[in-house]
Amino acid sequence: MKLKTKQLTVTSILLAICIVSQLFKNLNVFITGPIINAALTLATVYAGLACGVILSVITPVTSFIITGSPVMAAIPAMFPCIMIGNIVLVVAVALLRDKFGKKAGLPVSIVIGSVVKALFMGIVIALIILPTMLPPKMLPMLKVLQLQFSVTQLITALIGGVYAIIICASLHKDLLNQ
Repeated sequence: MKLKTKQLTVTSILLAICIVSQLFKNLNVFITGPIINAALTLATVYAGLACGVILSVITPVTSFIITGSPVMAAIPAMFPCIMIGNIVLVVAVALLRDKFGKKAGLPVSIVIGSVVKALFMGIVIALIILPTMLPPKMLPMLKVLQLQFSVTQLITALIGGVYAIIICASLHKDLLNQ
Protein backbone atom coordinates (compact mmCIF):
# COMPACT_ATOMS: atom_id res chain seq x y z
CA MET A 1 0.00 0.00 0.00
CA LYS A 2 1.42 3.33 -1.05
CA LEU A 3 -0.15 6.49 0.33
CA LYS A 4 -0.29 9.51 -1.93
CA THR A 5 0.56 13.06 -0.93
CA LYS A 6 -3.12 14.09 -0.76
CA GLN A 7 -3.94 11.16 1.52
CA LEU A 8 -1.02 11.92 3.83
CA THR A 9 -1.89 15.61 3.93
CA VAL A 10 -5.58 15.05 4.69
CA THR A 11 -4.78 12.43 7.33
CA SER A 12 -2.11 14.61 8.95
CA ILE A 13 -4.42 17.62 9.15
CA LEU A 14 -7.21 15.52 10.63
CA LEU A 15 -4.80 13.97 13.15
CA ALA A 16 -3.69 17.45 14.19
CA ILE A 17 -7.33 18.45 14.69
CA CYS A 18 -7.88 15.29 16.77
CA ILE A 19 -4.87 16.04 18.96
CA VAL A 20 -5.97 19.63 19.58
CA SER A 21 -9.50 18.45 20.43
CA GLN A 22 -8.11 15.87 22.86
CA LEU A 23 -6.69 18.70 24.94
CA PHE A 24 -10.32 19.40 25.89
CA LYS A 25 -11.26 15.78 26.67
CA ASN A 26 -11.19 16.27 30.41
CA LEU A 27 -13.50 19.25 29.92
CA ASN A 28 -16.25 17.33 28.11
CA VAL A 29 -16.30 14.10 26.09
CA PHE A 30 -19.09 15.61 23.97
CA ILE A 31 -16.56 18.06 22.56
CA THR A 32 -13.76 15.63 21.78
CA GLY A 33 -15.78 12.54 20.84
CA PRO A 34 -17.72 14.08 17.94
CA ILE A 35 -14.59 15.77 16.59
CA ILE A 36 -12.68 12.47 16.61
CA ASN A 37 -15.57 10.61 14.97
CA ALA A 38 -15.96 13.34 12.34
CA ALA A 39 -12.24 13.14 11.61
CA LEU A 40 -12.43 9.36 11.22
CA THR A 41 -15.30 9.72 8.76
CA LEU A 42 -13.66 12.58 6.84
CA ALA A 43 -10.38 10.67 6.58
CA THR A 44 -12.26 7.73 5.12
CA VAL A 45 -14.26 9.85 2.66
CA TYR A 46 -11.41 12.07 1.45
CA ALA A 47 -8.29 9.92 1.93
CA GLY A 48 -9.60 6.34 1.80
CA LEU A 49 -10.20 3.42 4.12
CA ALA A 50 -6.51 2.90 4.95
CA CYS A 51 -6.22 6.45 6.27
CA GLY A 52 -9.43 6.07 8.26
CA VAL A 53 -7.99 2.92 9.83
CA ILE A 54 -4.69 4.69 10.57
CA LEU A 55 -6.53 7.44 12.47
CA SER A 56 -8.68 4.81 14.19
CA VAL A 57 -5.54 3.25 15.64
CA ILE A 58 -3.60 6.42 16.41
CA THR A 59 -6.30 8.50 18.14
CA PRO A 60 -6.81 6.27 21.21
CA VAL A 61 -3.05 6.33 21.79
CA THR A 62 -2.78 10.12 21.44
CA SER A 63 -5.80 10.50 23.72
CA PHE A 64 -4.11 8.44 26.40
CA ILE A 65 -0.84 10.33 26.04
CA ILE A 66 -2.64 13.68 26.34
CA THR A 67 -5.21 12.90 29.05
CA GLY A 68 -3.55 10.01 30.91
CA SER A 69 -6.81 8.20 31.64
CA PRO A 70 -6.47 6.14 34.85
CA VAL A 71 -8.97 3.59 33.52
CA MET A 72 -6.96 3.04 30.36
CA ALA A 73 -3.79 2.78 32.43
CA ALA A 74 -5.44 0.19 34.66
CA ILE A 75 -6.94 -1.81 31.77
CA PRO A 76 -4.70 -1.69 28.68
CA ALA A 77 -6.94 -4.31 27.03
CA MET A 78 -9.33 -1.46 26.26
CA PHE A 79 -6.95 0.07 23.71
CA PRO A 80 -7.48 -2.53 20.97
CA CYS A 81 -11.22 -2.54 21.64
CA ILE A 82 -11.47 1.22 21.13
CA MET A 83 -9.35 0.91 18.01
CA ILE A 84 -11.59 -1.85 16.67
CA GLY A 85 -14.69 0.21 17.47
CA ASN A 86 -13.27 3.09 15.46
CA ILE A 87 -12.33 0.74 12.63
CA VAL A 88 -15.90 -0.61 12.56
CA LEU A 89 -17.14 2.94 11.96
CA VAL A 90 -14.71 3.70 9.13
CA VAL A 91 -15.25 0.33 7.44
CA ALA A 92 -19.02 0.89 7.50
CA VAL A 93 -18.57 4.32 5.92
CA ALA A 94 -16.13 3.00 3.31
CA LEU A 95 -18.16 -0.06 2.33
CA LEU A 96 -21.75 1.13 2.70
CA ARG A 97 -21.88 4.75 1.55
CA ASP A 98 -22.19 3.78 -2.12
CA LYS A 99 -24.96 1.26 -1.40
CA PHE A 100 -27.77 3.64 -0.37
CA GLY A 101 -28.05 6.16 -3.18
CA LYS A 102 -26.50 9.57 -3.76
CA LYS A 103 -28.17 11.53 -1.00
CA ALA A 104 -28.60 8.88 1.66
CA GLY A 105 -25.35 6.93 1.30
CA LEU A 106 -23.11 8.81 3.69
CA PRO A 107 -25.74 9.45 6.40
CA VAL A 108 -26.98 5.85 6.35
CA SER A 109 -23.45 4.44 6.46
CA ILE A 110 -22.62 6.72 9.41
CA VAL A 111 -25.71 5.64 11.33
CA ILE A 112 -25.01 1.95 10.71
CA GLY A 113 -21.32 2.37 11.59
CA SER A 114 -22.16 4.36 14.74
CA VAL A 115 -24.65 1.76 15.96
CA VAL A 116 -22.34 -1.18 15.30
CA LYS A 117 -19.41 0.67 16.91
CA ALA A 118 -21.47 1.42 20.03
CA LEU A 119 -22.79 -2.16 20.18
CA PHE A 120 -19.29 -3.61 19.85
CA MET A 121 -17.82 -1.31 22.49
CA GLY A 122 -20.87 -1.68 24.72
CA ILE A 123 -20.66 -5.45 24.71
CA VAL A 124 -16.90 -5.93 24.80
CA ILE A 125 -15.83 -3.01 26.98
CA ALA A 126 -18.90 -2.13 29.07
CA LEU A 127 -20.23 -5.62 29.68
CA ILE A 128 -17.11 -7.82 29.59
CA ILE A 129 -13.86 -5.94 30.18
CA LEU A 130 -14.90 -3.32 32.73
CA PRO A 131 -16.84 -5.64 35.10
CA THR A 132 -14.09 -8.26 35.06
CA MET A 133 -10.92 -6.15 34.96
CA LEU A 134 -11.72 -2.86 36.71
CA PRO A 135 -9.56 -2.51 39.84
CA PRO A 136 -11.57 -2.69 43.09
CA LYS A 137 -10.79 0.93 43.98
CA MET A 138 -12.44 2.03 40.69
CA LEU A 139 -15.61 -0.08 41.08
CA PRO A 140 -17.70 2.90 42.21
CA MET A 141 -17.12 4.33 38.70
CA LEU A 142 -18.34 1.18 36.92
CA LYS A 143 -21.82 2.41 35.91
CA VAL A 144 -20.49 5.73 34.59
CA LEU A 145 -17.73 3.98 32.65
CA GLN A 146 -20.21 1.49 31.20
CA LEU A 147 -22.35 4.38 30.00
CA GLN A 148 -19.27 6.14 28.58
CA PHE A 149 -18.25 3.09 26.55
CA SER A 150 -21.71 2.32 25.18
CA VAL A 151 -24.42 4.99 24.90
CA THR A 152 -21.95 7.88 24.91
CA GLN A 153 -20.08 6.21 22.05
CA LEU A 154 -23.28 6.09 20.01
CA ILE A 155 -24.14 9.72 20.71
CA THR A 156 -20.66 11.06 19.94
CA ALA A 157 -20.36 8.96 16.78
CA LEU A 158 -23.71 10.25 15.51
CA ILE A 159 -22.90 13.87 16.33
CA GLY A 160 -19.51 13.44 14.64
CA GLY A 161 -21.31 12.01 11.64
CA VAL A 162 -23.50 15.10 11.43
CA TYR A 163 -20.36 17.28 11.58
CA ALA A 164 -18.78 15.20 8.79
CA ILE A 165 -21.88 15.52 6.61
CA ILE A 166 -21.97 19.29 7.13
CA ILE A 167 -18.28 19.60 6.29
CA CYS A 168 -18.62 17.41 3.19
CA ALA A 169 -21.63 19.42 2.03
CA SER A 170 -19.81 22.70 2.63
CA LEU A 171 -16.89 21.49 0.52
CA HIS A 172 -19.35 21.01 -2.36
CA LYS A 173 -18.27 17.43 -2.96
CA ASP A 174 -20.53 14.89 -4.55
CA LEU A 175 -19.94 12.26 -1.90
CA LEU A 176 -20.73 9.29 -4.07
CA ASN A 177 -18.83 10.20 -7.22
CA GLN A 178 -15.34 10.46 -5.73
